[in-house]
Amino acid sequence: MNQTRIRLVCFDLGGVVLRICRTWAEGCAAAGLDVRDTTRWQQTKPARAALIVQYQTGRIDGQTFAQQASALVGGLYSPAEILGIHRAWLLTEYEGINELVHRLHLGGLDTATLSNTNHEHWARMGEFPAVMRIRHHLPSHRIGLHKPDPSIYRLVERQLGYAGAEILFLDDTQENVAAARQVGWNAQLIDPAVPTAAQIILVLRSHGVGGWSAV
Repeated sequence: MNQTRIRLVCFDLGGVVLRICRTWAEGCAAAGLDVRDTTRWQQTKPARAALIVQYQTGRIDGQTFAQQASALVGGLYSPAEILGIHRAWLLTEYEGINELVHRLHLGGLDTATLSNTNHEHWARMGEFPAVMRIRHHLPSHRIGLHKPDPSIYRLVERQLGYAGAEILFLDDTQENVAAARQVGWNAQLIDPAVPTAAQIILVLRSHGVGGWSAV
């Protein structure tokens, strides 16, 4: 058991608080579009990944992202279609997360989000009660940093005033969890394929945060 008391629970959004599309095919379905020429789409994956980092750190806006992504795939999807898929990427809130955040606050814990995201996704956050309940938000497109860059974790410490050992971080990507641990955070990988609230409760218990039963 960790000897330093946890004071801040920091959530990734997609895959922890919010259920999201996990594949491009799922995104296309959510947006009501067909999947096209998967070979060409896969061939451009490295270039698209680099473009997404620019988008998610606020260096380019959504329209520029969509235009450049469309150009990368030779017009396979139009800029409007790419933006439509990205807007449809957020699905629902995981069951029990809103109540879990409420109980964290009742127990005297602070809460934050640390997410690689973008303006179009952030514009939809008002649709999700759990996100609105969480107290502090550090979205990548506003702070100009991107997980797993160690600087993003240090920024959280500076802005919110917590030491790394006082922070419990929950993310669905192993490299982000590993990077958080490297800077001294308590970090746990969450499986997005199964209900996340029950997983988080087990993590809380393992860090000595008592008083938890099934949500």
